Amino acid sequence: MSIQQTDVLYTAVATAENGRDGRVATDDGRLDVVVNPPKEMGGSGAGTNPEQLFAAGYSACFQGALGVVARQEQADVSGATVTAKVGIGRNEDGFGIIVEISAHIPNVDAETARDLLEKAHQVCPYSKATRGNISVTLV
Repeated sequence: MSIQQTDVLYTAVATAENGRDGRVATDDGRLDVVVNPPKEMGGSGAGTNPEQLFAAGYSACFQGALGVVARQEQADVSGATVTAKVGIGRNEDGFGIIVEISAHIPNVDAETARDLLEKAHQVCPYSKATRGNISVTLV
């Protein structure tokens, strides 16, 4: 279910110059990075790239969702880490991405960890936004 403009609590604003081979900066100046295609895609790899930025945002958002779910389930996720791997490759439309979310949750058993991941995947805004559009695997 989508939200309405009147429900928005915060809006991030970023502007790119020269696409994948340029610069991306936020309007508040807190993020200002050079972007370059990775060497695997024929670029210099000197800067970051959109896939790394997406992986950073998705992993942070997913960990936040994990924390929300853990509080509801009264599970201890202290010391947990969430890693997002974002792959890019050719598909029938040109290019597409694929995501793998993995988590290390040291204070719960494997079954509880899997349950928490599944529940976090249902509430994470990034997961909701990508659901049905890209393959997301939970590990």
